[in-house]
Amino acid sequence: MAATNFKTENNTFRKLIGNGLSYRIPRFQRDYSWTDEEWEDLWLDLQGTLQPDGEPAHYLGYLVLQSPDDKTFEVIDGQQRLTTVTIIILAILKHLQRLVDAGKEPADNARRITQIRQTYIGYLDPVTLVSRPKLTLNRNNNSYFQDYLVPLGHLPRRGFRASEHLLRKAFEWFDKRIGEGLKQETADQGPRLAQLAEDLTDRLFFTVITVTDELNAYKVFETLNARGVRLSATDLLKNYLFSVLDRGGQNDHELRNLEGRWEAMVGRLGAESFPDFLRVHWNSRRPFARQAELFKTIRGQVKTREAVFQLLRDMEEDLDTYLALSSPELSDWPRELKALAGTLRTFNVRQPFPLLLSARRHFAETEFIGLVRTCVVISLRYNVICGYSPAEQERTYNAVAERIARSEIPSLSVALTAMTGVYPNDAAFRAAFADKTIRTTQSRNNRVARYILCALERHLAPEHDYDFTSDAFTLEHVLPQNAQAGWNGFTDAEAEALADRLGNLTLMQAGANRDLGNAPYPVKRTAYARSGFAITHLLAQDYAEWTPERIAARQVWMANQATSIWRIAQLA
Repeated sequence: MAATNFKTENNTFRKLIGNGLSYRIPRFQRDYSWTDEEWEDLWLDLQGTLQPDGEPAHYLGYLVLQSPDDKTFEVIDGQQRLTTVTIIILAILKHLQRLVDAGKEPADNARRITQIRQTYIGYLDPVTLVSRPKLTLNRNNNSYFQDYLVPLGHLPRRGFRASEHLLRKAFEWFDKRIGEGLKQETADQGPRLAQLAEDLTDRLFFTVITVTDELNAYKVFETLNARGVRLSATDLLKNYLFSVLDRGGQNDHELRNLEGRWEAMVGRLGAESFPDFLRVHWNSRRPFARQAELFKTIRGQVKTREAVFQLLRDMEEDLDTYLALSSPELSDWPRELKALAGTLRTFNVRQPFPLLLSARRHFAETEFIGLVRTCVVISLRYNVICGYSPAEQERTYNAVAERIARSEIPSLSVALTAMTGVYPNDAAFRAAFADKTIRTTQSRNNRVARYILCALERHLAPEHDYDFTSDAFTLEHVLPQNAQAGWNGFTDAEAEALADRLGNLTLMQAGANRDLGNAPYPVKRTAYARSGFAITHLLAQDYAEWTPERIAARQVWMANQATSIWRIAQLA
């Protein structure tokens, strides 16, 4: 990102908004949504800076602004915080106004009101009481904010949106807290209120990132999200799409339609899932786009009202499939398809999603199920066992998805041929499996190991179709995970290295597993011989003793079985 398109600095609220500049929340940015939980957190943080031995300042996080001229700024991220701090200033002004109305130092307090208002709120015309604000809210909230909160008048309660009620409640909440503080001291209330405004604006500070356009703002979101900072890239895209519709004017019905449908999608997905869904959806129909390129790509291709609504229709078409892949237990898919999607989730593999969205739109049900089954096999080989980098795999899946979308791949058999490059061959898979360690103390790894062992069990005894998520049985570590020193002749180093090897794992009924604990192998072997699990009974039958060499030998045997179980004949 060019330095001229991006600058960062730390600013107090005073420096930010008391500098003659104006700030505007985009018309289609999300509505005000903070509640008493966030209000109380902010108030307690502020109070912590006001104590004699308190913190010198409180950090409010990142504030992302967009401005072409460094005079008027759009608040791309941080509007909830900026709005709330402004509401606290208004609550302070309300208390000063009450002092004026009660005849308490009216001249001095009137001057304080004027100074604080002009510095932090904006110019209020003395005749019309119409404000020229420093902060303008979005289209759903600005009227209530400017017409009722800023003039410090009566706050009506009926006939308003939920977000407008939240603005009123925020004002009343802070108004009450400030009043509680004033009750402690009746003298010099005007100076104390003015000092609170000064302290508030001096001790709350942001890291302000200013960009020149939406594209640079999106890049900022990508960078900050990579560092664990939660930002509203979803809202940025929404604002862009709405701005496309808004260019021609006279499109209120279209704007309302888009807003309703957009919010319905976001509500079903959850805000955190939307960027991932958007990328999966986009890559299921078009050439591959990395997350960092996605906003630029969409902005370059979605420029008209028709394109906006086509994007919306396409997303709505793909939403159910994406949700079923992400949360299969909540879908209405057939049992087999739910189980396959659940296995992909167990593997924590999402690279096939664009391919599967494309196939769901174009393939018959049986061929779609066959493709999901293929993705499970490839994922077990490529991702879980071989541990290859997903970058090439992702691009291959996308290329196949794009060809399906263009009707160049009409069937499962043709799709399989195109996926050969991400199918590890038998020799590579067998070698990787024979050497695989899965740290089962991690819950996801534990489920993966259970899945593998249940599949091996079913391979040995087809009638044993166990659900690997069942609580009726558990993983048994023959060499215990916390083996006592010298267990069965293993050194400490061997015990550490071999306890989580696949060859050391088997299945046991939950109670029997607990009873065995750290028992020596001969005791365990007797219990294994009585087990109803074929894989465990076979272990007792084949191994009279348990050594590092026996673990390796059993894992080679397991690798040979796995090569037959997870195999796509057309790709072999």
